[in-house]
Amino acid sequence: MTDLSSIISSINTGVNKGTNSAQTLSADMDTFLTLLTTQLQYQDPLDPMDASEYTNQLVQYSNVEQAIQTNSKLDNLLNLSIYNLGVQATGYVGKTIQAISDVMPLDKGAAKATYTLSKDVIDCTIVLKDMDDKVVYTAKGETSSGAHDLLWDGKNINGEQLPDGAYKIEVLTTVPEGETSASVTTTVFGRVTGVASDDSGIYLGLGDAITTTLDYVVTSRNENYWDELVAEIQKNNGASSEDEDLKEELEQIIAQMA
Repeated sequence: MTDLSSIISSINTGVNKGTNSAQTLSADMDTFLTLLTTQLQYQDPLDPMDASEYTNQLVQYSNVEQAIQTNSKLDNLLNLSIYNLGVQATGYVGKTIQAISDVMPLDKGAAKATYTLSKDVIDCTIVLKDMDDKVVYTAKGETSSGAHDLLWDGKNINGEQLPDGAYKIEVLTTVPEGETSASVTTTVFGRVTGVASDDSGIYLGLGDAITTTLDYVVTSRNENYWDELVAEIQKNNGASSEDEDLKEELEQIIAQMA
């Protein structure tokens, strides 16, 4: 991840493109006027050349020049907007944000997400996978409609601590027969560790594991939030860890999805 330097570099690239276009047009105009002046100087007085074609070309040059100037002004406005977004993005560094995503960062052995059910369901299972789609953890979820928190201490079903990184979230639901399925929206929490940009936009790095864009950010928390979250999860040994009574059932779910 980088800071505002990459954003400023992108802006300068856009400015240079507009400047180069204007310089190229100016050089072409100078060449055209030199040729026109030379031809007028040496034309046959008894058979003067038709100036209408040159007039039309002068009008075309003028129109192109106006278009370049208009585009340059629009580019400047766009670059200013990108710069302002970059400044806004760097303001998130060190803070914890909540963003719409189905991939969450495990950072310092802690992870937090929310899942929102569109309706009541009769069963809900949360499945976490690594980026190779291997199931590493499952838990029973809430069945009522609305938003629910998921806290994870980074341990798999066998109690082994997994490395920090990116993990996928899947929420599987069952509804009564004949009813339409419930829709699920997930958000993840992550500590912003850096800002980067490219031609597609500005990105926030979460826990050195995943990235998100500004338009997916839902809320932000203060600089101490993540450390407090880590302490809470460690104290509770993972608020969403499964009961021993469910371990056999959850192992069967993992076996079916493997």
